[in-house]
Amino acid sequence: MGLMVLALTLVLTREETASSGSSDVVRKESHPDLLRQKRGIYQQTFYMYEGRVDTSPYVIGWIGSFQKVKRYHLIGEGANSIFTVDDEGRLFVNKTLNQKEKSRYLLKALMYDGDNTLVDSILLDVWVFSSGSVPVFPTTYSRSIKERSRIGTEVVAVTATDADNPKQPQGKLRYSLRPEGELSAFEINSYTGVVTSRSDSLDRETRSQYVLVVQAQDLDGYPAGHTATTSVTITIIDINDNIASFTRRTYEFQVPEDQKLNETIGTLTLEDRDEIQNKDPVFTITPPFDNMFQVKLSPVKDGDLMLRQVLDYETRSSYSFTVHVWENNLETPADNADSAITSAQVNVKVIDVDEPPMFTRPMYKFSVMEETMVTNIGAVSARDPDKASKSITYSIEDKDCPIGVDPITGQLFTLRKLDRKLEATHIFQVRAQEEPGGLESFVKVNILVQGVNAHAPELVWDEVFVCEKDTAGTVIGMLNATDTDDQIPFFSFSLVHPSTTFSITTNNSDNTADIRLKRGHFSLDDPTDYMLEVRVEDGGRPPMSSVVQVPIKSQRSSSSCISKVFPLLLHCWVKQWERMMVMWRCYQKKKSLARMNHYEEGGIQMSRCQLVVDNQEDGGEMDMDSPHHMRLGSELWKSHSSLSLDGLSILTSAPHDSSLLRHPDHSPHHLPPPACDGDMAVMIQAKKDKVDHEVNSFPNDTVQSFSYEGSGSLAGSLSSLVSSSSDSSLDFSFLKECGPKFRKLAEMYMDGSDESD
Repeated sequence: MGLMVLALTLVLTREETASSGSSDVVRKESHPDLLRQKRGIYQQTFYMYEGRVDTSPYVIGWIGSFQKVKRYHLIGEGANSIFTVDDEGRLFVNKTLNQKEKSRYLLKALMYDGDNTLVDSILLDVWVFSSGSVPVFPTTYSRSIKERSRIGTEVVAVTATDADNPKQPQGKLRYSLRPEGELSAFEINSYTGVVTSRSDSLDRETRSQYVLVVQAQDLDGYPAGHTATTSVTITIIDINDNIASFTRRTYEFQVPEDQKLNETIGTLTLEDRDEIQNKDPVFTITPPFDNMFQVKLSPVKDGDLMLRQVLDYETRSSYSFTVHVWENNLETPADNADSAITSAQVNVKVIDVDEPPMFTRPMYKFSVMEETMVTNIGAVSARDPDKASKSITYSIEDKDCPIGVDPITGQLFTLRKLDRKLEATHIFQVRAQEEPGGLESFVKVNILVQGVNAHAPELVWDEVFVCEKDTAGTVIGMLNATDTDDQIPFFSFSLVHPSTTFSITTNNSDNTADIRLKRGHFSLDDPTDYMLEVRVEDGGRPPMSSVVQVPIKSQRSSSSCISKVFPLLLHCWVKQWERMMVMWRCYQKKKSLARMNHYEEGGIQMSRCQLVVDNQEDGGEMDMDSPHHMRLGSELWKSHSSLSLDGLSILTSAPHDSSLLRHPDHSPHHLPPPACDGDMAVMIQAKKDKVDHEVNSFPNDTVQSFSYEGSGSLAGSLSSLVSSSSDSSLDFSFLKECGPKFRKLAEMYMDGSDESD
């Protein structure tokens, strides 16, 4: 009856009375205790098509009532002839109707209870339509829904079409589920055709698919209307709603001790009703054996037991531990939470395996001196790792190998003399085998042939000085050595005879040695030269050595003392680099000047770069603390006359004269006169003019010294280059009386012809 939608129309409300002419009606007077209540008279509409020629009556609808009805009775047009009703309220049509003859019938249904008492009545309005179009479904449907979805979850919306006017009963469609399909888990909205779930306990593991039969019926869903059906296949999608369970509570495995790491030694089978893509078991092993074993997922989501460390039967022959499993990413409470086995005992028995001999090293390296027979190069050693501890024999399979091995001790020896020039390295394998005829293993041996030490080392040193102010511990010289032999030398240095003044310290890091003072404060009034006998040994086989005498001088000039040489050299190197950078800038300026054919009016020509060297030394001959100044720069022509020497300008003092600023129109021949006189001035001017006008030439990296000090000096020239010349007008003989500190200065500035000095 749920397939029929009843159209009920309220007509009127009145007091129902019994007809006096009918014996079926219970009179009010005879039953004063049964008081009639006011009730509504309803109208129920039925639709049907004409031309139905069924041989038996067919149902066009059900008469509805809110009372408990046992019997129905029809009155009105066609009652009990064209239309009949059974005790269940089904309204039948008994013959074919013609819409053109009559399109509407009005009847009344009287309803009685079990005591034959009239309890209700309803007006029936039956409409007859000419034959209409049949509904059509365009396709069948296949959809899916996750298991455990909530009640009311939409699955699919079906749609049928009808060519009749949808506003008329012939075109109004109603949807329903046919009983031959699934009715328990899903329902359909009769107006929209939307199929939804009516249960939240869908379980793929119990039933994975449902097939529904959907019917579309016109005439607003009345049984007499035309129908069409389609199928809807609903697949239940699996989710992770089951936890993994061990199939056994105890697992037993036997594993050989030579089992490889990260390979399966046994499988812990699981039971999980979810599909494989939704299974997500996680395994843990109870310490302390979690560092020895591990469990990884197999392709079918079981647990593969593997080794993390190598087994050794001789150390431990069995293991017993607990493995736990739990489900990751569980979407709903598990169905099998109460029955799953989530812990299992695992017993592993280690099987003894006969293992091959084990060498003490992965590779052996030895060295042998060429052209010698050696009986004890070195020994290889192997042992039987098994408890049986069988004896080991050694052999070399290469018949051409120049090395032999003792079969019992593993001692290596030469079978013939080796020649480094023919073959510097011999590589071969030694076999170790358990007796008798047991397992074997091999190890690689590398023999390096060393050349005979045939040449003595040669000592190399720079000039060594000792100065007056040197103190104990001062390094006054460095020794080095060379060796023509092929082998890498390890030089050691020593004194042939002990010395109270000097010592030698070997530097093992770089094969050099330092000469150090044992005492200090030497007097230069009575200088003495020293001679050290030094022995150098190369450390070869056999060792070779040589003895060389190294002279040590007492230095009179403080500028040459070894304790000051290195800082001075470093200072000079830095200044030389700065000077080169200035020369490069000068060269770039000269190139740019060469490309300039004309100057703008009023322009000023740039001069060459200048180098001023001040080597003034204060405080006497032994004063080494005076700085050496080197001033580098480039500037315009100023109130100085410039001495240009191959690109380096040595400036001399000159009075300020604005005429030195040269205009581009001035020629070299109209330059102001130099600030000095004589032949030297002519030479300087010629050099200067040459450099000033050969702009494309690169300045030479030279420093030239001149004895000319410039005009206006009352002292004249003080240059040391000519101070000792015979034509000098100055007398420096008084320096002889100033003591030993001025002896060198006296020798430099006194007349060299004085034989008495």
